[in-house]
Amino acid sequence: MSRIGKLPIALPKGVEITLGQDQITVKGPNGTLHTPVCDLLDYELTETSLTLTRKDDSRQSNAQHGLRRTLLANAIEGVTKGFSKALEIIGVGYRVAVKGNLIELFVGFSHPVLIDLPDGLKAKVEGQVLTLSGCDKCQVGEMAAKIRRIRPPEPYKGKGIKYVTETIRRKVGKSGGKK
Repeated sequence: MSRIGKLPIALPKGVEITLGQDQITVKGPNGTLHTPVCDLLDYELTETSLTLTRKDDSRQSNAQHGLRRTLLANAIEGVTKGFSKALEIIGVGYRVAVKGNLIELFVGFSHPVLIDLPDGLKAKVEGQVLTLSGCDKCQVGEMAAKIRRIRPPEPYKGKGIKYVTETIRRKVGKSGGKK
């Protein structure tokens, strides 16, 4: 039995869940999200909670049990609170600007790097910290990873784009090992 899958999902006030044939729609104050339905599971919706149970004890249904419960819990949390990721831009002359739905990065290339934000995501800049926020956890994380891949942090000076919570293992330079 999946330890995560057997836990009921509490439904906060203001969240509307619609069980469809092939997808579940979660509506809340921050937006609407859709999650696919798995045929190996039964979904029980009450006024205050949503519970997932397996139809059989196959290995595949056991694997899907925890996954689908987590996807639904993330969708419910996303439409109520939302998710955010913070990236820090470190380096001399490195900077970031947000112009409407466009992120402009100046990270040591001969040209600025322009990134279009997809619908549902918002970006905010405070100094050298870029904060991405939205209701879809997967979309927020993927966009943050895409921005980080433009100039990953390097281990000698620490220049680049990194997550705020990330620590970079620094290396000593060429002359650091000599005595």
